[in-house]
Amino acid sequence: MKLIIPTILAAAASLVVGCKPSGTGDSGSARQKIAYVTNGVDPFWDLCAGGVRQAEKEFGIVCEVHMPNKGLVDQKRLLETLVAKGIGGIAVSPIDAEGQTADLNEIAKQTKLITQDADAPKSARLCYIGAHNYKAGRAVGKLAKEALPEGGEVMIFVGRLEQLNGQQRRQGAIDELLDRPDPGDAELKFDPVSGVIKGAKFTVLDTRTDDFDKARAKANAEDAMTKHEKLAGMIALFAYNPAACLDAVKEAGKLGKIKIVGFDEQDAALQGIKDGSMHGTISQQPWRYGYESVRMLKQLLAGDSSAVPASKYLEIPFLVVTKANIDEFWAEKKKMESLGKQP
Repeated sequence: MKLIIPTILAAAASLVVGCKPSGTGDSGSARQKIAYVTNGVDPFWDLCAGGVRQAEKEFGIVCEVHMPNKGLVDQKRLLETLVAKGIGGIAVSPIDAEGQTADLNEIAKQTKLITQDADAPKSARLCYIGAHNYKAGRAVGKLAKEALPEGGEVMIFVGRLEQLNGQQRRQGAIDELLDRPDPGDAELKFDPVSGVIKGAKFTVLDTRTDDFDKARAKANAEDAMTKHEKLAGMIALFAYNPAACLDAVKEAGKLGKIKIVGFDEQDAALQGIKDGSMHGTISQQPWRYGYESVRMLKQLLAGDSSAVPASKYLEIPFLVVTKANIDEFWAEKKKMESLGKQP
């Protein structure tokens, strides 16, 4: 598959990074600033920050990038601080779609609010920017079917299922493995997390969550292998999950015996694809999350609402990364990662 990289990324390596997170400042100045708020700390977010910095330079607007490292409480505090200082626009990846709705509604009354990466569809956010997580989940399910053409027992690993993106990816993978038709967004229903889910060729033994604890993520994979001798595949849904699965499988001496597919583009996962110990991954092109968030908020701050689709959803196409396109993809990833890490 030929990798298509948007032309907006072509000059990324030559750009100079913009501003660091600012202090309180005056409200007039703050009203012309944008904040990009993640749901945690991870190399995935450095890639998003690369897109933020590119757009910051291109559109001439000051951007802050905040990565809360203490979960929901820390994210809530950050959002309250940004609103208090009068920030003009916020792009946030909500940690708890249902639980944060009321807080997000209050924020939306005071600033231009959009969601990215993970949505809170019942909130008053103006738009959601991200991959179609159910479709991406089906895509990772297809990778699992390629890796295991005869089927088998598989386990799903994910950080949190409070996040809507985790729920949707999981359901997409399950529906694909069980050869269910795509129900469409309006009819999408979620299988219970507990209990075995059996299909004609595949059996989903369980879904293990780790709450962004990487040691726990590895322990989950180790425990799965211990409890299920016939485990044939691991489906890793958050950025760090593939690396945790790879480490556990390698230490158990089962590389190649247990097939691994996953999400995102940590170096360990990409190296696994390159050397054949991982079958493939789904990349959300996270740099585009950052870029499109800034582009949209810049237009909204200028009073131009045409940047927001009528559906209030801007879909970012995902990429299927396998051995066939790993080199080209990895080169682009390194470029954007470097840009996102600059101070």
